[in-house]
Amino acid sequence: MSRVTIRGLLSRKLRLALTALAIVLGVTFITGTLVLGDTLDRTFNNLVGTAYQHVSFVVRGRAELSGTSAAETSDRRPVPASLAAAIRRVPGVAYVYGAVGGYAQFMDRDGNAIGSGGTSTLGFSFDSNTQLSPYRLVQGRAPTGPDQVVMDKATATKHHFAVGDRVLINLPGGARYFRISGIVKYGSSDSLAGLTLAGFDLRTAQALFDLRGRYDSIDVLAAPSANTVRLQSAIARTLPSGVQVVSGQTAAGQLSTEVDNELSFISTALLIFGAVALFVGAFTIVNTFSITVEQRTRELALLRLVGASRGQVFRSVLSEAALTGVAASLIGLGLGVLAALGLKALLKAFGIALPSAPLVFEARTPIVAIAVGVGVTMLSALIPAQRAVRIAPVAALSSRGEHHAATVRRRRLIAGVALAALAVLGLAFGVSEPSAGLAGLGAFVALLATITLVPAIAGPLAGGLGRPAARVLGAPGRLGRENASRNPGRTAQTSAALMIGIALVSTIAVIGASLSTSTKDQIDSAVTADYLVTGNGGFSTSVVPAVSHLPGVTTATTVYQGQFEFRGSLFTLVAATPTRLGQTVQLQIEKGSGAAAMAAGDLLVDSMTAQTDNLHVGSLVPVKFARTGSTTMRIGGIYATNPLLGSYLTGASYFLAHFENPLPIGVLLRTAPGTPDLNPALNNRILVPYANVSSKTRAQFEHDQLDSINTLLNLIYVLLALAVLVALIGIVNTLMLSVFERTREIGLLRAVGMRRRQVRAMIRSESVIIALLGAVVGIVIGTGAGVALASSLRNSGITAISVPLPRLIAFLIVSAVLGLSAAAWPARRAANLDVLSAIAAE
Repeated sequence: MSRVTIRGLLSRKLRLALTALAIVLGVTFITGTLVLGDTLDRTFNNLVGTAYQHVSFVVRGRAELSGTSAAETSDRRPVPASLAAAIRRVPGVAYVYGAVGGYAQFMDRDGNAIGSGGTSTLGFSFDSNTQLSPYRLVQGRAPTGPDQVVMDKATATKHHFAVGDRVLINLPGGARYFRISGIVKYGSSDSLAGLTLAGFDLRTAQALFDLRGRYDSIDVLAAPSANTVRLQSAIARTLPSGVQVVSGQTAAGQLSTEVDNELSFISTALLIFGAVALFVGAFTIVNTFSITVEQRTRELALLRLVGASRGQVFRSVLSEAALTGVAASLIGLGLGVLAALGLKALLKAFGIALPSAPLVFEARTPIVAIAVGVGVTMLSALIPAQRAVRIAPVAALSSRGEHHAATVRRRRLIAGVALAALAVLGLAFGVSEPSAGLAGLGAFVALLATITLVPAIAGPLAGGLGRPAARVLGAPGRLGRENASRNPGRTAQTSAALMIGIALVSTIAVIGASLSTSTKDQIDSAVTADYLVTGNGGFSTSVVPAVSHLPGVTTATTVYQGQFEFRGSLFTLVAATPTRLGQTVQLQIEKGSGAAAMAAGDLLVDSMTAQTDNLHVGSLVPVKFARTGSTTMRIGGIYATNPLLGSYLTGASYFLAHFENPLPIGVLLRTAPGTPDLNPALNNRILVPYANVSSKTRAQFEHDQLDSINTLLNLIYVLLALAVLVALIGIVNTLMLSVFERTREIGLLRAVGMRRRQVRAMIRSESVIIALLGAVVGIVIGTGAGVALASSLRNSGITAISVPLPRLIAFLIVSAVLGLSAAAWPARRAANLDVLSAIAAE
């Protein structure tokens, strides 16, 4: 039987290639995702390893807040600088260095900021001790005074800075000029994962980052002969309450875990799209093997007559699938490296920049890729294999009809109805709870129910969709319509792959449109300011007076944001200056007071949080801050949900007293009537030194938020295009097999006068009908799923449901065009059949 299997594959090379292509694409995507994820993990782990390579111990403040990452430093209290001297006196300690860091952004020679700001710019205290520090001087010398700085080699090379040059640096307290005393590398790299690096001497760094007399942490180097366990215990005995000592390995491991968790989101998201492509590809495989089993009825029957058992026939079909899966997986594995580069470039094109590093090909990557590719192929071939073993030898020789068709249809109908009932329950509970998880599960079950039930309506629906082609094209159109309608099971199965892709795209379109509409409504109802000055994360405090004192500005509201612990859980606390708050923010107070309560240091909560947590005006609630520890706050007011202010709000003065040097995240400006447009002055003069800060009118801010949503949607559409491509391969495959199956029929049509172009028109109309069938059903299911999912997310910011009809119509038109394109090759092949040979074919 093995020889029969191999000969069967070799005799159907085209079918093998088209079937394998669907798996190749899916495996390529998954391999590329694994390679890209492993590369990022290795890159950042190497960076972390470099940072802690020689650090024996790290002395740091304890994480005060529940849920704070073990590696997080921003939510830890600074440690007293005096501890460094005490630790240095502990026997076995060879070297001690107190480290501080903060926001420091270089400016280029034209006055433009370098880097995107926020976390992409790093200022730090430079330690020239190569035994402990990961920074290596490659030119010049270490900074020794308040006006000196070292710059990373990547920034110096790109922007043509050299030792001795003056450079303007944007700092938390404003911009200052420094002299470049040296150029540094991070380990063997020219930069730290693309960050700009500004290193100052320790005393200067403490002053710049408002940490005089304190350190963020203290790095300790043990003597070579020291017993590290005893030394750690000895250091711990010198530390006050709230300060801990951990090994360098522990600190590195915690930071690596945190980085891996952050990066896993990218890999997981990409793997989901790869899985969707494979899921769609599975329908192509099922359809292909089902058709070929049907076409090989006589061949399989003869095998049974000459002694082949049911098990041998079953294994023969699965062996074909396994060999196809292995070949496809190996090709996909090879293309996966290129896919990793492509994915990286794609993410960069959509604003997700990743550090440059050599690709990493882990040993588990080929194992996972081949296992997934072969597994999906074989699972997809199970149903056709089971159909093959049901063929009765004698009956098969005289009939090519479908066996047990009525039983199969009945079972399919029962299963489809049951799945539809479960889907309705899941969607209903998901919307009412609301629970996005339940709604998503209900949507998935609804998709399965649709796939199961579509064959029951595929015939009439294909007939209806084919009427225009029959009227326009005449006989070829009518024949194409009849071909699509006469085998509804095959038509439904062929269109299922495209239906899934279009359903997912439609779901995303509805959710995206609803999110866009909700965002627009929320900004209109949340902000009354004329201008919004915002940045990529926190920005220099010097921005606030610079924009507040412009002529015509009547009110400037500064906004801050940080984490705090509320009733034992970690939440985001927003703060704003309460003076004339109503002129810039639409704060609708339902109970209590607003600006007055904020000025008094009270906590305001939104109405949804108040209802969920049973909070009332006047209640005292326990809170905790990383800097000042545990305390209580009075609930001073309850306000209507405002997405820009979040769930917890307080006054800026109270916030600044409980957070360590917080940077503003926004300034809202209200101007007097008749004031000329401030944006030219703000963006072209005042905010030029701050690359991550810009000023926008309320309408511009709203437009930018919608652009961000659309950019994300476009990225998702591009990734889902892979599934649509796989679906088109399925249509091509089915049409090619259909042409082979109808060779004699096409020959007879040619013999009675049908021209080549009419044959092409017949095949094309059939393809368009199949594509439209998948698109129509997919759009209906996807729209329903999108509405349900959007409704289930009403507590997460989606407050309005919007169905983008123009975009859905565009999906329908694109599907028809893609169906037409998919038919090009099969149509040409059918038209070029030799008439006499075709008539003689069985």
